[in-house]
Amino acid sequence: MPVAVVTDSTAHLPEGFAARHHVRVVPLHVLIDGVTALDGVEVGPAALAEALGQRRIVTTSRPTPAEFVAEFRAALDAGAEAVVSIHLSRELSGTWEAAVLAAQEVGQDRVRVVDSRTTAMGLGFAALHAAVAAAGGASAEGVEAAAVETAKRSETLFVVETLEHLRRGGRIGPGAALLGTALAVKPVLHMLARLVELAVLAGADEPVELAVHHLASPERAVELANRLEELMPSAAGCVVSEIGAVIGAHTGPGVLAVVVQRQCSPA
Repeated sequence: MPVAVVTDSTAHLPEGFAARHHVRVVPLHVLIDGVTALDGVEVGPAALAEALGQRRIVTTSRPTPAEFVAEFRAALDAGAEAVVSIHLSRELSGTWEAAVLAAQEVGQDRVRVVDSRTTAMGLGFAALHAAVAAAGGASAEGVEAAAVETAKRSETLFVVETLEHLRRGGRIGPGAALLGTALAVKPVLHMLARLVELAVLAGADEPVELAVHHLASPERAVELANRLEELMPSAAGCVVSEIGAVIGAHTGPGVLAVVVQRQCSPA
């Protein structure tokens, strides 16, 4: 394809989707007790859940600009005329910044970097829609626009079993974690019902694509996906995938998430 699409491992594309749509994935880094591994390559959900269960120290970091440079140049060397690189929100990670630095080195006339302002399949849908546009012969501007418009029409909802992992990762303060624990953010059954309710409202009876993510909760994820498909007949199916080590490190085992992707309006 004349335009190559790159994303990062927090897109959590279901197995085989990246290869099928020719999306290149740059992994973030996961550190377990200080030992670095690549998200989705050297460490996956099972190893992460085990490490968290053992209360080992798990932290995460962005890819380096050099890793992005290597990926961008590989895409261009393979025949692409331009690259559109789509990443998780800059407010959640320095990944977007690293990609921008790499684009400056490779040449900003050839590489466009998109802040999806989301993550998980909110990011994944943006990358996939961009890849479809690229396969259809769209220009770099058109592929970028497809990613941006898709990301704008995505909503991500999630429920965690404990706020502790968000506190450890610095995503919420200790006061918020303590308050959430004291108020008992569960019971889980009640929260799942609310998760379904909010997802249905986000769909607003429009044609949508759906994704359900989980970490170490496959049965509940399938149950949630089935329920959503029952209540949202206009949905074009629902993909289920386990979240990777980077996002899972901040949410912990038991997390369930729903991504509602409203279809883009016809041009």
